[in-house]
Amino acid sequence: MSELFDAVDALIASRSPLPPPAERKRLRQAHSLTLDEVAAALQVRRATVSGWEAGKTEPRPPERDAYARMLKQLAQLYPANAPVHPEETAVPATPAVPAAPAPAAVEPAQACTAPTGSAAEPANTALRPAARPAARAAVPRPAVTSGSASRRPAARKAALSGTPAGGTDQRFENGPLAVVDVENGQVLAYCVGGLVLDVPAKSLPSLVDWTLKEAKLGQPKLSGPGKPADPLLVLTEAALEHYGLPVTLTQQERLAGRLPESHKVIRQLARADWRLTKRGFGPWARIYRPAQGSERSCVQLCIPSWNALDARHWADAGQLPPADLARLLGVYAVRVMTPRGSTAVTGLELMTALHPPTRATEPDADGKRHSEHNPGSLGKDPVDCAPCEAPDGHPVLTDLPRFHQRTPAEVLVEEAYDWARPLTDAECLRPHLVGIDVNMAFAAGANGLTVGLGAPTHVKSPVFDPKLPGSWLVDLSHVDLSRVRVAKDKWVHLDAGLLPSPFTPKGERPEGPAWYATPTVAYAVELGYDVTPIEAYVRYENGRYLDAWYNRLRDAYLATMADLGVHADLPPEEFLKAMEGYRQRDPLLAIVVSAIKATVKGGIGKLRERPRGEGWKPGQPWQALARPTWRPDIRAAVISRTRINMHRKIVKHAAFTGQYPVAILSDCAVYASDGPSPLDFLPYRDGTPLPGGFKLGVNPGLVKHEGTQSVLWGEGIREQFNAPELNLARYIKDGTVTDQDTGE
Repeated sequence: MSELFDAVDALIASRSPLPPPAERKRLRQAHSLTLDEVAAALQVRRATVSGWEAGKTEPRPPERDAYARMLKQLAQLYPANAPVHPEETAVPATPAVPAAPAPAAVEPAQACTAPTGSAAEPANTALRPAARPAARAAVPRPAVTSGSASRRPAARKAALSGTPAGGTDQRFENGPLAVVDVENGQVLAYCVGGLVLDVPAKSLPSLVDWTLKEAKLGQPKLSGPGKPADPLLVLTEAALEHYGLPVTLTQQERLAGRLPESHKVIRQLARADWRLTKRGFGPWARIYRPAQGSERSCVQLCIPSWNALDARHWADAGQLPPADLARLLGVYAVRVMTPRGSTAVTGLELMTALHPPTRATEPDADGKRHSEHNPGSLGKDPVDCAPCEAPDGHPVLTDLPRFHQRTPAEVLVEEAYDWARPLTDAECLRPHLVGIDVNMAFAAGANGLTVGLGAPTHVKSPVFDPKLPGSWLVDLSHVDLSRVRVAKDKWVHLDAGLLPSPFTPKGERPEGPAWYATPTVAYAVELGYDVTPIEAYVRYENGRYLDAWYNRLRDAYLATMADLGVHADLPPEEFLKAMEGYRQRDPLLAIVVSAIKATVKGGIGKLRERPRGEGWKPGQPWQALARPTWRPDIRAAVISRTRINMHRKIVKHAAFTGQYPVAILSDCAVYASDGPSPLDFLPYRDGTPLPGGFKLGVNPGLVKHEGTQSVLWGEGIREQFNAPELNLARYIKDGTVTDQDTGE
């Protein structure tokens, strides 16, 4: 009988009445109790008590009865009209920046066969900390316990807190993402801003349900016709074990890029009516149900131990403690967008998020909206490239003989510089080789660039139009770099033997007709030479498609560099000083900088993605060709403009100083110098740089110090590897050269 009484008492305790969440907090603060004190008394975690006060979770037996008893006694001591005392010992919440209001236009939902998402859009200026809204009730990270050596103390600088997407959209008040971990059997979700949520889900299907119904994760759309970003869950190794997933993939699974369909967790998802996208359950899995009306049901998973975070771009992010990883990815998510895969995939998805292919029409006579083409976007259907723009193996080249090597008159080759030359006698007498690197060079090349939006039109004997994007077959071999125009009526004489040609990646002078993108041909005209195209593939439907993409990535880069102490308005000397060791000031933010740069380069590269396995054979289409964003012409135009921007600065510098580069690799140029600093050879006058030349600064398109080595070092490695034109720009940063680098 006593057992029955105990069961009845437990049942009553499980329904112990509790005051509303706001009243719970008021009563605790009225008695000057801290979250830590209440948590210790109830033998729970600090984050658990905070979750009760925020209304995110409810206490369960046996803690519920004790918590109700405490609140009842406090209510007797402090009625509703009693004054509230400040909580002197509470840990302050991490500052955050509210997101910009989302535009009102809504696009009719489509079936979620391949879900897409976007991110919150902060102001165009660099993000600055601001007070978190009072309703946020964020929970600081729990203190380190003696048994949790993998966690770090809670104190971190506010700039790294990430920026919760809350403030204007309560659907996403807990930020864009969470890192799910397991500690002492308790599943925790670490969000940006230091917020920690208790996760009741016992299986992966229930974790997806909880994320969509209770977690309040995600970000508002980036543009009016776009869609909100789906929530992202990052699963730690402990979380993988908890939910029945392998900590690492087998060799066969790594090659396939996914778990086999027979895995028990995939079967669990199928039984719960959840689906996976075509890429399956891999490092960046997307779990969804078809959209119902305007409601989307999609969650993305990121699994670092399956190499989701490429160490080339994310360094050791995959080994960070959960709270640090949440903050790092949170900064990237808010300033760029919620990661959708690799940095390259995210860079491409950002283009689409900023210019969605369709938009909603005005209501018709029945009050219904329909989907239509969104002006300024690439549309929802792919377009064929011109034959000269197609890479080898493309279906449009099936008529070519097997193993045919296309000549410059048959294929468009717009690539970044890889050029070097021997040092002159005068340069050998100088002690230093100094490398300067263009910040965000490809982003700067995309800024203000007019690109084609539709299919190409073939034109015979066209008149060149520098404002018309396209590919042009033209002979530029007559352009003589020994005499070029640097201003409207100003011509200068240069030593052409010390300059690379602006028309080829290797810097060689063209020998006849070749295909070029519009920026390359326009530069030949700028240098003062006539051009007569033989034929062209031009795009009459065009626009500045990449401007918004550039602006967002530029703002993300500048905001993060400012957090690292490198500001956009620094004088040259202070800028060089600020750049020294900036990565050590906050290693996590330095990883964000690397990821932003990789997003730029990877996004441009994805515009001409090649086959990736798939059982592909030459002449057959590959998966990437089905994307509207498979646009090799846009990639070629960006790279062309980036290379031309570099050459223009080199010519200006040579015309003014008589100094020529000895090596160029993509966005890095190396000069022989009398001193070890860029200021020893860059012409500054009273702090003002040479107009049109190189300028020190953090903004995209300006340059920073890449590295300094001795001339003896440069001549020594060239002699060691018997390579008189070894590209020194590749090794100028740290001076390390290996046999593998030189092909030995």
